[in-house]
Amino acid sequence: MTTSIFSQRTISAIYQEIREVYRSNAMPWVIGYSGGKDSTASLQLIWCALRELPPDQLTKPIYVIATDTLVETPLIVDHVNDNLGKIGRVAREAGLPLTVHRLTPAMRDSFWVNLIGRGYPTPHSRFRWCTERLKIKPADTFILSKVAQHGEVVLVLGQRRSESNARAQVMDDYKITGYRLSRHSTLPRAYVYTPIEDFATDDVWSYLLSLPSPWGGNNRDLASLYRSAQSGECPLVVDLSTPSCGNSRFGCWVCTVVERDRSMEALIDNGEEWMTPMLEFRDFLAATQDPERRKEVRDYRRRDGQVHFRKRGQGELLIRGPYRLAFRKELLTRLLSAQRQVQRDGPDPHYELISADELYEIRRLWRVEAHDWEDAVPEIYRQATGRDLPWPQDDGAIFGANERAVLAQICAEEEVPLDLMLALIESQRQASGLGGRTQIHARIDEVLRSEWRSEAEVVTAVEAHQQWIEGRLATA
Repeated sequence: MTTSIFSQRTISAIYQEIREVYRSNAMPWVIGYSGGKDSTASLQLIWCALRELPPDQLTKPIYVIATDTLVETPLIVDHVNDNLGKIGRVAREAGLPLTVHRLTPAMRDSFWVNLIGRGYPTPHSRFRWCTERLKIKPADTFILSKVAQHGEVVLVLGQRRSESNARAQVMDDYKITGYRLSRHSTLPRAYVYTPIEDFATDDVWSYLLSLPSPWGGNNRDLASLYRSAQSGECPLVVDLSTPSCGNSRFGCWVCTVVERDRSMEALIDNGEEWMTPMLEFRDFLAATQDPERRKEVRDYRRRDGQVHFRKRGQGELLIRGPYRLAFRKELLTRLLSAQRQVQRDGPDPHYELISADELYEIRRLWRVEAHDWEDAVPEIYRQATGRDLPWPQDDGAIFGANERAVLAQICAEEEVPLDLMLALIESQRQASGLGGRTQIHARIDEVLRSEWRSEAEVVTAVEAHQQWIEGRLATA
């Protein structure tokens, strides 16, 4: 049985430690807030401790940061945004040097821009491309900006040793002997303070439910949300040592790192039926990880135009690349359809699963990288939603569906791959503003070095080459 922290230390002693750490140096604090129990308990402890200090000792700023991946579970987004508003307002009224900052990924890093725009396959345990782009980069960019401004910072996190043996080991590895601060695992001149590191889960809930939220939040509503989702929280992620939200999470509703999203299933079972289209879309995405589905939905070439392969007998010969454009169109259609259902049946008729800015960037990527001369995104949007958007004027778009049809006919007659000609034309268009021939030739050379044979031709060639090598080795 885990011993309660409160049998060893009083709340007053914990508050006193926080005040001592705060006053021990001039480094500002950056507090990670995810809206879950651990980050809420950490922030509440700090707030209650520091409000006892006289104004002349509240000498350094405190930045509360919350990272919104733009694919968070809607109920969590509402909970976090509501609390951020209260935290900022009440802190100003109380005279605390605390400001709130909602962080989001850069548009080029957003989930839908990478998945649908660039065709990145849905994340899994061995290719978790989402974590760094959606969570680590926004938080690290903010933290480093404060390092540049102040010289050093203290990052306050709601990490607990009892979460896992791996978490306890990481915390021990970066501990500074004799100090309450630890070194950050990757960020220079950033230190880490973990005020609830010795709390058990029961300690966290005991604290939250026995004392009211100082900014007017409702901790009992938070407990109800946990019960409804049967889940843990997704912590602020600032380095790759932080585990995936995985099996215990309030996190991204599209997460496919786990086999089933039991959190969203539980929310639906407990009355949030309007989220069903989101769960169905998430499960549709997860199914594309099946080896048989990969052949249908993913290109045989990588994004750089090259082909990677395994040795014969080690699974599918070709190592698949991004989603094919045709499948990305299907994904966008399904996503917009799910959004329409959520707006119709959910509590917010304006809730967006994908933003207009993301649609604009996907459209640009399809036209530049996937050679979508038909300009499919606006038409897909109109068909799926019955509405339209103020699409930006594409000054570089000089070709359309008619020109593509003519080019396809010519390529067929001349037995030249259509994709090759589309890529060459696009490379020339992009190079029109470059200063020298060297850069133009480099772009053309990159296109010509890509793989333009059909998938069947590539498989035949690779198998023949491997058989030849095997034969040589057998007779050596």
